[in-house]
Amino acid sequence: MNRLAWIVVLSGLACATAQADETVVNSKHDLSDFGPGPVRAVAEDRVCVFCHAPHNASPAAPLWNRHNPTTYYRIYRSRTLDARVDQPGPSSKLCLSCHDGSIALGLTLDRPLTDPIPMTHVFMPTGPSDLTNDLSDDHPIGFRYDRALSNRDRQLRPPQLVDHRVSLGERGELECTACHDPHNNELGNFLRVTDREGALCTTCHDMAGWELSAHRNSPRSVPLTATDGESLPYRSMADNACRACHKSHAAPYREWLLYDRPSQLCLDCHDGLGASDMLSAVGQRSGHRIQRFGPYRTAEENRLRPVSHVECADCHNPHAAADTPLTDALGLNATGPLVPPAMFEVPGVSLTGFPVESARLYYEVCFRCHADRPVIVRDRIIRQRDDGGNVRRQFLPTAASAHPVTTPPTGDLSELPSLLPEYRSRQLISCQDCHNNPDSVEEGGTQANGPHTSRFNPLLVARYETRDFTAESPQAYALCYRCHDRNSILNNESFEWHRTHVVRGQSPCSACHSAHGVTGSPSQHDHLINFDVSIVGGRRFFVDTGRLSGSCTLTCHGVDHVNFTYGTP
Repeated sequence: MNRLAWIVVLSGLACATAQADETVVNSKHDLSDFGPGPVRAVAEDRVCVFCHAPHNASPAAPLWNRHNPTTYYRIYRSRTLDARVDQPGPSSKLCLSCHDGSIALGLTLDRPLTDPIPMTHVFMPTGPSDLTNDLSDDHPIGFRYDRALSNRDRQLRPPQLVDHRVSLGERGELECTACHDPHNNELGNFLRVTDREGALCTTCHDMAGWELSAHRNSPRSVPLTATDGESLPYRSMADNACRACHKSHAAPYREWLLYDRPSQLCLDCHDGLGASDMLSAVGQRSGHRIQRFGPYRTAEENRLRPVSHVECADCHNPHAAADTPLTDALGLNATGPLVPPAMFEVPGVSLTGFPVESARLYYEVCFRCHADRPVIVRDRIIRQRDDGGNVRRQFLPTAASAHPVTTPPTGDLSELPSLLPEYRSRQLISCQDCHNNPDSVEEGGTQANGPHTSRFNPLLVARYETRDFTAESPQAYALCYRCHDRNSILNNESFEWHRTHVVRGQSPCSACHSAHGVTGSPSQHDHLINFDVSIVGGRRFFVDTGRLSGSCTLTCHGVDHVNFTYGTP
């Protein structure tokens, strides 16, 4: 049958108003000698013969004219994958008979093995169309997409809600033909649904917060450094959507099908040129060390195991993170108790110690790593009542005393004359009030807000000296003086020996006070009293005897205090 006859046959199968790219003719699958691509026959004008034959065809597919591969494929694996992925199914092997590069393109069933159709390329040339026998860097195929799977993975739509244009098998099998229609290239890459604005991906993937996220709506372009030098089909990140970070085939970072390692991919965009500046902040003295790349950890591992490194996605959900407004009319922005938009839809751990799927409160995200099995913080102060770094316990409502991070203050604020007016009116503060980048936009700088990195250890927004024999100055205890009036402290308005201890004795604030909170008896650990055992020795016993009064029994700087009293009980 000549080329004109094949076109007549194809026209009968297609809609009368179909355009050329809605059929195989003139598409990349047109391998005839008139085909548009570099891979084509030398002297064969028939279009369909490369896949179909009218007689003596294989039952693998209607009028199938190719040998099916017998290759054993390396399949996609991920520790976050809930589907059971097996070898490609029969319909995928039809595609792989060309696209794995193992069978000659001109080798058809209607011709002898010794006489294939002469082609400009005998096998699929190396490139994006040659998937090889390694499918571990490609979107998984060969699994059943059913209700049981969507019940296990809340980020997948139930199969009955999946767009009808996505072609699942009779038993819900997801194969190559779920996304690709080999006979219709109207949308490019033979896609059944356009990939613009992530439409194809979101037919199956239901990512909470995606529609309002910053990445979904960003008008910025995606730099080539973020896509491994590959040009994307659309101008903006909003239009490229999922393709801005993910690559369905031949992904360099296999586990998430990303262009690069997770946190490095974030830095490729967040370099201060097109998005918030994180790149210049990496490597400062203190911080969450995203440059210590390691294998991805599951959400459960993040909550329950100490780790040696951190990823951006531990605190930010790239599918839900939204732009944080400079002001918030409700006062619940980054310095309030709720998570800021940049941390929407991130798992956390509640104040009671239970995992939560989507953290609502800022500290719940921090508790993922700093709670019951905490990471080891460098230069952590060992105290009289030590919780092993368990910050959650230090902020429990039953704590003897604590900064008001998880619960409003319960004591008499008149016993805190040094507290600045701004903080007298606030019921709660945020972890970020103290743990932030001093060069962040919030602090008048240019870098990203949040506890990413800092030149002050441990990841503090201002200097906080904890070494004994530190000369008192506004700079040495800048962190404390953000909330507490220095003049009030040095004038002994709350404790009549403050100046003596801090100025003359050069004892740091941390020698007596815990920065977070302290468990135990309120009468012995009020006012965040929890002695640093490297500075304070002896019995280390404090008793609150009333308003602005108390007594200490301890040894400090070689001086023994036995029932040393202050104030008037």
